[in-house]
Amino acid sequence: MFLIKKNRPTGKEGNVKKYVPTYEGTLRKHALTVPHCISKCSGIRVFGRRIKSLVFSTDVAIIKNINADAVIAVYPFTPQAGITQAIIGVSDVPVFVGVGGGLTKGQRSAHIAAFAEHQGAFGVVCNTFIDDDTIRAIKATVEIPVVYTVVSEKVDLESKLAAGIDFVNVSGADRTPAIVAEIRARYPELPVIATGGPTEETILSTITAGANAITYTPPSNGQLFAKDMHRYREWFAHMDDPEEDEKASPSDTAQ
Repeated sequence: MFLIKKNRPTGKEGNVKKYVPTYEGTLRKHALTVPHCISKCSGIRVFGRRIKSLVFSTDVAIIKNINADAVIAVYPFTPQAGITQAIIGVSDVPVFVGVGGGLTKGQRSAHIAAFAEHQGAFGVVCNTFIDDDTIRAIKATVEIPVVYTVVSEKVDLESKLAAGIDFVNVSGADRTPAIVAEIRARYPELPVIATGGPTEETILSTITAGANAITYTPPSNGQLFAKDMHRYREWFAHMDDPEEDEKASPSDTAQ
């Protein structure tokens, strides 16, 4: 259904302010949304698409039902083409996939990157321990951007840039804003993706430090279901209460 405002707001001189019509379906209005404050960052334009928010997930149900601009799909196992294909196949937005860099490296990482590009990946993400030769091998193989993961301000970022990385992905826990600020001071135009943390305050802190795009970790499938299941159990526990009978059944919102 459309959400319509009857009176559009006007500026000081009667100019109509930007108004965004919104449509929400009955079934899909329960989808996840990234924090609105992420819209304050500049974004990174990749192949014509402006990306501000990236959901950090490999759960295809979450990926299909969230409004992030892109997906960053990395996981603690050796990269596998089947996983990449499943995520890209279900996603409506660009996907950045992990290609290793630790145990998985060298020509194997380059081949994985090439296959990911053929599958439709928008970029590849490298482990913080990737060596310069592997970066060069990947860059010689693919056209899509190579993203290097930074977990500390002590990494040798200069050598990674010389080897050919295009973006950095800062994941430094509570040190993330400080790491981003240091990178931004040294490299004013380097595209920086960074984890935003758990609150709007931490996200805005990371953006203020200089992040161009923010990765958001959504609640897990189990966490989301736990809330629904608690509500279902509460409803059945009070179903003999006359006052509760007048309330809507949980089935009205169950998927």
